[in-house]
Parts: sequence; structure tokens; C-alpha cells
Amino acid sequence: QVQLVESGGGLVQAGDSLRLSCAVSGRLFSSAVMNWFRQAPGKERQFVAALRWSNERTYYADSVKGRFAMSRDKAKNAVYLQMNNLKPEDTAVYICARGINIGEGNNWGQGTQVTVSS
Repeated sequence: QVQLVESGGGLVQAGDSLRLSCAVSGRLFSSAVMNWFRQAPGKERQFVAALRWSNERTYYADSVKGRFAMSRDKAKNAVYLQMNNLKPEDTAVYICARGINIGEGNNWGQGTQVTVSS
């Protein structure tokens, strides 16, 4: 059974940086796509970033392009989301998901809260 555990969230000021981690238990096959989503109170879940496990190619939502960077550590079965120049509108619960397509998840973590104050 695959489990995903996020960490690294917190309360920061606008312009600060945070690095989120997602540890995955269970094997990640080359066909896997790791996704980050976020959900703010009263809003729908939003795609943030994705990484293809086979070739590390990354994809980003327009709202975070140039500020966020997704990476992986194959040995640790983990993915990361480096978030720079954070804005108040980035405030949300950030959720890691494993799937086989960009923007889709079959297995989900519980999420980690990111709060950006102005």
C-alpha cells in the first residue's frame, strides 16, 4: 500500500521561501507521475506542479512558474517543492499525490499547511 507523507509547511512572510517534502512508501515505477496540488479554504483543489519519475521532467501551473521548482531524490523515494518569492495567494494546504498523468492522483497525502502573510 502506497503512503505519502508531506512535511515542511509553515507560516512565512511574503517574499520568503519554503521547501516542502513528500516521502513515498512503496515502489515508484517509472510510469509514475508525482504531483503537487493545493487547496485554499473555500476554493477548489488546484494543480501546482508535477514530475515524471522516468525522466524528471517537470510541469508547472502558470501561477507558480518561475517561483516554484519540483525535484526528486530517487534513493529516498521522495519529491520536493521549493517555493520561492511566496505570495499571500499561495496560502493553502499543499498535497502530494501519485498518479500516472499530469494533474491526476491515485494516491494522496494528508497535506501540509502553507500560510503566507503580507
